[in-house]
Amino acid sequence: MRFLPTDEQQAFTRSLDALLTAADTPSAIRSWAAGDPGPGRALWTRLADAGVFALAVPEACDGLGQRPVELSFAFMELGRRAAPGPLVETAAGAVLLAGLGDPGPAKRLLPGIASGELVTTLKLPGSGPYVLDADMADCVLVVTRGEDGTEDSARLYLAPGHHAPVRASADPARRLARPAAGGELLAAGPDVARAARAAESWARLATAAQGLGVGLALLDRTVAYAKQRTQFGTAIGSFQAVKHRLADTLIALEFARPLVFGAALTMTPADIAAAKVAAGEAAYAAARTALQLHGAIGYTEELDLAWWLRKARPLRDAWGNPAQCRAAVLSG
Repeated sequence: MRFLPTDEQQAFTRSLDALLTAADTPSAIRSWAAGDPGPGRALWTRLADAGVFALAVPEACDGLGQRPVELSFAFMELGRRAAPGPLVETAAGAVLLAGLGDPGPAKRLLPGIASGELVTTLKLPGSGPYVLDADMADCVLVVTRGEDGTEDSARLYLAPGHHAPVRASADPARRLARPAAGGELLAAGPDVARAARAAESWARLATAAQGLGVGLALLDRTVAYAKQRTQFGTAIGSFQAVKHRLADTLIALEFARPLVFGAALTMTPADIAAAKVAAGEAAYAAARTALQLHGAIGYTEELDLAWWLRKARPLRDAWGNPAQCRAAVLSG
C-alpha cells in the first residue's frame, strides 16, 4: 500500500503552488471582498486551465473524471493561498449534476464548469438559508424538498439569481446571499436526493482539505514571524511556551492530514466527517495561535495574515460544523 503522493500528484501540486504564488492572491481576495470579481475571475480561469474543476467532472462531460484524491491536493493548495470564490461549491455542484439520472443538465452545464466559464454556487437542504458568493456566480443551484421531506419530493432548481443585500461573513471574502425562489427545474425525485448526498460529501472533503491548507499557511507564517520578532533581546521563537504552542499546532495539522487523504480514498461519509472535524479544528487552533503570537498586528486588515485568520472559523463550520460531523462519525 502506498502512503505517499505519486510523482504525478506531486507535480500537479507544485504547478498549482507556482500558479498561485504568481497570481498575487491577496490582491484578488481584497478585490473580491470589495465586490470586484475581476482579479478573482482571472485567477479562476487559470485554475480551470490547470484542471482543478475538471477533477470533479466526468470525462464524458469534458472533465478529467471524478478524482477526490487529486481534488484534495488541489484544495489544500487553494487553502494555503486563501484563494477567493465558491471553489468548494463549484466542485460539489459538478458532483451533484453528474449524479442526476437525467444526463441533460450535466451535458449542458458541466463543460462550462470544467472550463471555468461557469462559476457555480450551491445550496442543499439543511445547509442554511444563504449561498456563498451568489452575486459573483453564473450558476446558482438549489436543492429543495417538499413538506413531507421524502426523497421523492427533492427538486433541483437553477435559481434566477439572489436577493439583496449581500451579507459579509466572518471572512469578508465569503459573501452570503439568499437565492431567489423558483427558477428552472432541472431535475426531481430520488436521483436528486442521492446526488445531493454525494455532493455534500465532496463539499465536506474539499472544505476539510482547504481548511488544512489554511492551517498550514498560518503555521508557516507564524513560525517565520516568531523567528524575527524579538523580546528582551531575543527571538520569541526561542521561548519554551512559544515552542510548545507551535508544536501543538503542528501536531494537530499533521494528524489531520492523513485523515483528509484517507477519506479521499474511501469516500465514506464517516471518514469524511472525521477528516472535516480534525482539519477544521486544527485550522481554527492554528488561527488562534497565529493571532496570539502576532500580537496586535494580527488584528489589522493591512496585514495579509488577516485573510487566513478570518477564513479558518468559517471553513470549520461550513458544510457541517464539528458537532454535526462528530454525530456523522458516531452514526457511521
